[in-house]
Amino acid sequence: MFWVKQEMFIGAAGWGLRRIGQLPVRRGEADRRPLTAATAVLRGGGLVGVFPEGTRGSGDVAAAQHGAAWLARTSGAVVLPVVSRGTRRPEGARRRWRPRVDVVVGEPLTIPAGGGRTGLAAATETLRAELAGMVRELDELRSRT
Repeated sequence: MFWVKQEMFIGAAGWGLRRIGQLPVRRGEADRRPLTAATAVLRGGGLVGVFPEGTRGSGDVAAAQHGAAWLARTSGAVVLPVVSRGTRRPEGARRRWRPRVDVVVGEPLTIPAGGGRTGLAAATETLRAELAGMVRELDELRSRT
């Protein structure tokens, strides 16, 4: 299951997203429903995909949101960090056929279970720093080829 921005749940696309178990998220607003549903999935042994930067694969993890760290702390789930490059079309560019997409999968992370907002901020920073390092690594690899 992935968290998907609420705007995608319109018409046939929304029907399809719901049928395959995706969860709508209202970005920039407090909404406990996706958190509760995702926690239940994780506690049941399932997987949840979250883009901590708040948008699909932007790679800009400088402003990571707290959702992924909150889920890991609350459910006890291990985080498998993944970064990708090449999924977005450059601004103003025409459609690309068969774009090169590169993906790096990191080592599983256990998020510290510190309490309160300070603990959540520290957990988010742990996750953000790991992802930022992976983005740099992937950018280096892409620049060499």
